Amino acid sequence: MRVAGAGHSFTDTVLTDGVLLSLDRMNRVLDIDRSTGSVRVEAGITLNKLSSVLHDYELALPNLGDIDVQSIAGATATATHGTGAKLENLSAALQSIELTLADGSTIEVDEQSDPDAWRAARVSIGALGVITAFTVQAVPAFVLEAVDRPQPLDDVLAQLDSLADGNDHFEFFAFPHSPVALTRTNNRTDLPENPPSALSNWVQEIALANYAFGALCRLGRVRPRLIPRINRTVTRLAGSTHRVDRSYRIFASPRRVRMTEMEYAIPRAYAAEAIRQVKAVGERPEFDVSFPIEVRWVAPDDAFLSPANGRPTCYLAVHMYRGMAWEPYFRAVEEVMASYGGRPHWGKRHFQTAETLRPLYPEWDRFAAVRKRLDPDGLFTNGYVERVLGPTT
Repeated sequence: MRVAGAGHSFTDTVLTDGVLLSLDRMNRVLDIDRSTGSVRVEAGITLNKLSSVLHDYELALPNLGDIDVQSIAGATATATHGTGAKLENLSAALQSIELTLADGSTIEVDEQSDPDAWRAARVSIGALGVITAFTVQAVPAFVLEAVDRPQPLDDVLAQLDSLADGNDHFEFFAFPHSPVALTRTNNRTDLPENPPSALSNWVQEIALANYAFGALCRLGRVRPRLIPRINRTVTRLAGSTHRVDRSYRIFASPRRVRMTEMEYAIPRAYAAEAIRQVKAVGERPEFDVSFPIEVRWVAPDDAFLSPANGRPTCYLAVHMYRGMAWEPYFRAVEEVMASYGGRPHWGKRHFQTAETLRPLYPEWDRFAAVRKRLDPDGLFTNGYVERVLGPTT
């Protein structure tokens, strides 16, 4: 048995020749304590819907990624993250988790009742049971001031630490063959929300960021030799933007250009040199890379299988436009990531196995012990889970 989320993962996580369970109808907010920020939700609710409901109660999630279409169960089970050097991944906002086990029983785990199961269940890849509900710790609703602007990549790399530490949320995009980085800073502000007009938002978020960029990607697929020039043109024409709006509207953007993705978490100290190496891989003549490298920061946490477990982390994501050969490029990038002890994002493509992953996670065996205890016969195992976690016995 496997459980499907919103279908955002790029891996074979939920594939099964047995039972595939959908939680789409388990999408309610069950209880909200406005005074404490404690929120009880069913596991199938999407991050977007949850954020909208929370705002009605003057609450918000402390952080989000740049996409919010995922179910909260799928997002947390794969250690989905946003960016913020002082902020952990999304699963750190969980207070308790309700699990239905292989024998049909239901348990509620938290830090006090079962510390090991708690640290395992927060990032579980669906290998422990069916998550049916969460208690989430929300924060008071907040407004973000967002500034997007191009900067010379060398300047950005020279001041990575000050940019990451000096902003609530900092990230950037670096295109192969271009010397320019597209930076994004999101900082809390006391200014009132001032969302753009519907027309302005459509022009920026849909027409330019999706339709125009998608057209350039299609041109690059047909004429790969033009990709270096296309990438330089994209960054040269990118302008600065300024927005002040609700946090969840700033964090997430529509993504309509189809692609596939791999993302790795590395120790933050290696960020600048790793970015240079990955960019150099993307510029090799055998690879036709029209998508940028995306770079973000995450604080350490203690979930057993979190890619940020125990270390300040920089995430590097690479992408390939649909219909183009992605595996050779991703394998070459993965070699670079391996040299820095990189850990893959559980919801995105990678080529690791349990044998190669185990040395990367200091508490791997503690997760395995919880898995064996909660699912001794491997009901929630499929080919992918067995590849990355090994058999239960």
